[in-house]
Amino acid sequence: MSYTLKKLYHIDKDKYRQEYEKRFCCEDTVHIDFYIGDNQAFVCQSVEILNLIISIERTDKAVNKLYDRLPKKAITQFANRCLIDEIVLSNNIEGVHSTRKELNDILNDLSGNNKRQRFYGLVNKYKMLFSEDNIRIETCRDIRKIYDDIFLDEIKSTDSKNQPDGEIFRKSGVSVYSPTEREIHKGLCPEEKIISAMDSSLELLKNDKLDILIRIALFHYLFGYIHPFYDGNGRTSRFISSYLLSRELNHLIGYRISYTIKEHLNEYYKAFDVCNNPLNKGELTPFVEMFLKIIDISHKQLYYALEKRVNDLERYRLILKKLLPENSSAFNLYFVLVQATLFSNNGITVKELKQHFEISENTMRKMLRDIPKNLLVIDKNDREYHYLMNLSELDSFFHSTEFHKMDSSRNG
Repeated sequence: MSYTLKKLYHIDKDKYRQEYEKRFCCEDTVHIDFYIGDNQAFVCQSVEILNLIISIERTDKAVNKLYDRLPKKAITQFANRCLIDEIVLSNNIEGVHSTRKELNDILNDLSGNNKRQRFYGLVNKYKMLFSEDNIRIETCRDIRKIYDDIFLDEIKSTDSKNQPDGEIFRKSGVSVYSPTEREIHKGLCPEEKIISAMDSSLELLKNDKLDILIRIALFHYLFGYIHPFYDGNGRTSRFISSYLLSRELNHLIGYRISYTIKEHLNEYYKAFDVCNNPLNKGELTPFVEMFLKIIDISHKQLYYALEKRVNDLERYRLILKKLLPENSSAFNLYFVLVQATLFSNNGITVKELKQHFEISENTMRKMLRDIPKNLLVIDKNDREYHYLMNLSELDSFFHSTEFHKMDSSRNG
């Protein structure tokens, strides 16, 4: 909408009252069984909201077309790369430090050996976004289970007094503060009120008469307003939104939301502040518009990231066809290494390569040794070495006089 009720209040109080009545009573307005302070929550299905939904759905179709052109291995590598970035940034938004290396180590071994590691639950849960496994989100106890699976061990080990102490959620009050220690929001209290409000929010999430993207945006806001836990509310809420989006749009969108929120953090917090303000009288349209913009930007960024990699992959495939007999073992190895370079976080291991090609480790290592040293990059920072293709060297060789002489003799 062009302006918020909160803003209009300071311009013209008579118009403010008229505009509120107009928006609240409009036949396209959705009234929500939830109160923001003393005001019933509502959202206007504005032209901007409808246009954003159309844009998101259009981009999703384009993303799926690119996705279908990619080798399965490249998709898995890119998903893991995005997953790690998503968790790092979601943690970062809340001031929680995590490194890509520690998350990558957990991701490489989800067998249970890493269960004691701090972010095991978070990595394991985000990994589910890319599978067909469904996460139940229907009751308050479902929300608590998600929280326990992701954060409870972390909270116990870092700040045990912030564990939930109520029947399901917290039983005492909690506030949100600005960087300058100004209180900007009080979570609902006591726990009975939290449970009642969460039940209403979950009912809204099930209401299929309302577009699912609007429901996801509204639930994200309401979860933040309720603030059911002492700690971990933001990360829990972002995970739930990521999961719900991954079920509605291409799976990869679930690994992009925190990245885009981080880029637009001021707008994200401002939308919460505006809708929390009593002068906005329960209107949640500004938050829905902001959140749908986040999804729209995120999906477009995903499209551009995939488009560049798809184009680069095809270009290097054509280069390799000039260099090596297509479908030879050397061609296939080079092509997998190119994929790892374009799509993965840090390359591919010998273990992964031998499993992919279904050959012995000795044979795999011999094939790697046969690659010219200037074309092969070896990352030795982990226990297992990771291998990548030196794409700049591959480009240089392709454009070199030596290559063109070799190509002429082959075609002569």
